[in-house]
Amino acid sequence: MSSQDEFTHKFMDDLSEAGGNGWSPTRKERTALGEYRQLPLGDSSDTSEISAMDTVQLFPLMETKLYKRRWLMLFIFSACSMSNAFMWLQYGIISNIFIRFYNIDSMAIDWLSMVYFLTYIPLILPVTWLLDNRGLRDIVVVGAAFNCIGAWIKTSAADPNMFAMTFLGQFVCSVATVYILGIPSKLASLWFGQEEVSTACSIGVLGNQMGIAIGFLLPPILVPNVDDVDELAYHIKIMFYSSAGVASVIFILVVIVFQERPEIPPTQAQAQARSIPPDEYSYMASILRLLRNKPFMLLVVSYGLNVGCFYSISTLLNRMIIEHYPGEEVNAGRIGLTIVVAGMAGSLISGIWLDKTKTYKQTTLAVYLLSLIGMLVYTFTLNLGHLWVVFVTAGILGFFMTGYLPLGFEFAVELTYPESEGTSSGLLNCSAQIFGIIFTISQGKIIDRWGTFAGNIFLGIFLLIGSLLTGFIKSDLRRQKANLQQAEVQTVSPAGSVSSVQDYGATACSGQS
Repeated sequence: MSSQDEFTHKFMDDLSEAGGNGWSPTRKERTALGEYRQLPLGDSSDTSEISAMDTVQLFPLMETKLYKRRWLMLFIFSACSMSNAFMWLQYGIISNIFIRFYNIDSMAIDWLSMVYFLTYIPLILPVTWLLDNRGLRDIVVVGAAFNCIGAWIKTSAADPNMFAMTFLGQFVCSVATVYILGIPSKLASLWFGQEEVSTACSIGVLGNQMGIAIGFLLPPILVPNVDDVDELAYHIKIMFYSSAGVASVIFILVVIVFQERPEIPPTQAQAQARSIPPDEYSYMASILRLLRNKPFMLLVVSYGLNVGCFYSISTLLNRMIIEHYPGEEVNAGRIGLTIVVAGMAGSLISGIWLDKTKTYKQTTLAVYLLSLIGMLVYTFTLNLGHLWVVFVTAGILGFFMTGYLPLGFEFAVELTYPESEGTSSGLLNCSAQIFGIIFTISQGKIIDRWGTFAGNIFLGIFLLIGSLLTGFIKSDLRRQKANLQQAEVQTVSPAGSVSSVQDYGATACSGQS
């Protein structure tokens, strides 16, 4: 028997005696010397039925440190995500103008948005594998490069005969989305401490929402609805060159400044993750475990329903507003801006709330139900003839529906720990893209035949289904269970001082990467 084994057995005997006497370590004793933690149990284990004493493996407390430049990494990534999200919406919010400019039908314009969804579905698993094997920096650099290339391709498409070129540019930008969309939870866990990862994850999602907000606001201003085709081409060219210039600056920043990870990890979870040999991790085995995780799969479907509804509303918003308020293209963009800005506030508040309370299921279900209520209020007030009412109801809808986006990421990380955050968030986004395509096509057809009211009721039905599915999710928060078990286990440093088993993953987005 090794000396470590002898020490462990002796400690367990001593601890049993001490526990019988009601002894417990003081805060000073717990933090004075080395602390130890428990490895997570297998995927199929019911942690509630296994004694923590029977499953403890001891690891010394490792050095951790928070770097100020973590905020710079988050800002650069958020800027990259913002630029890519703007590319997505720069056509849809002025769809009536592009339909006339390129002389195409509404479905062709809708596909300029839906190509983002379609590209994501087959590419997400290969890109997630690359994220696990190549690392964060390489993925973000490639995403920024695709975004920049696609933007420059579009600059040659400001001509009525160049729709194929503009579609090619949009397709290249859609490839960039696959590399960018699932990064927030991964970046937060690699760079941020356990008391700020939910907030950091929300800020990362906020970058995407900011791009959507700008995509709603700027195109109607940069490309006015004028009759002269040459003048219209000039305005479109200005928009394309502006977005390409911004994408180029962001790409340069990513290449020069963006880093893979800090030299010293920010949390004990990341410190232990770095010590695991790469050959012990199987990507396909991780995928299969996630697909067998019933609570997570329920979340995948419910998340897809909610976010798919948001994608459909964003794509078709111009058509909804113009049907009831002709000539209000600029206000249609402002209404979209209102939806997203309110959602940004909702996302940030959700992240802070989860950092404080850890009430993942309760918060997710409440926000889902309020999204349903917001959708119904928006639906029944859209045709009243008062734009200010639409602004108010759209803001309420956006606060909850867009605010739900980071909640899904964080709840997924809790349900799937210790699987990679990139893999779980990738599957969530894949579901959202699938439902985004289905809802956008279906709602567009319903609007064409029966009007916007019927189309919005169609989305409301699926939000109701998603709310019910969220209620059925078993809130099996693995990290929180592990934390409760670890609180019962106390260990002694080799020097003889006492320390409690460390909480190694108490927050969302901070699991093993």
